[in-house]
Amino acid sequence: MNAPRDVSHDETVISMLKADPDFANEYLAAALEEAELPGGQAALLAALRHIAEAQGMTAVAARAGIPRESLYRALSPTGNPTIKTFLAVVRGAGLHLEVCREPVAA
Repeated sequence: MNAPRDVSHDETVISMLKADPDFANEYLAAALEEAELPGGQAALLAALRHIAEAQGMTAVAARAGIPRESLYRALSPTGNPTIKTFLAVVRGAGLHLEVCREPVAA
């Protein structure tokens, strides 16, 4: 009998995103909220990569209008995409960013 295979965090998140595409909204929003924290920018890129992988990197790259290889490079753990690329990938994933004012502390 084979021992159960460990499933990585990345694989688990991608499976969740495939099972519930609307989860991408909450997932990316949470990553954006934490982008200024230590490690937050890397987590934001990882979230966008997970979303793209769940939808298919080739399809997201085509919708974003960028070569697939460029998408992989931009969303890699060492990637540093331009804002233009970041926004194109967000749009290519069928999402959009929204900004709202933070409440002012009294």
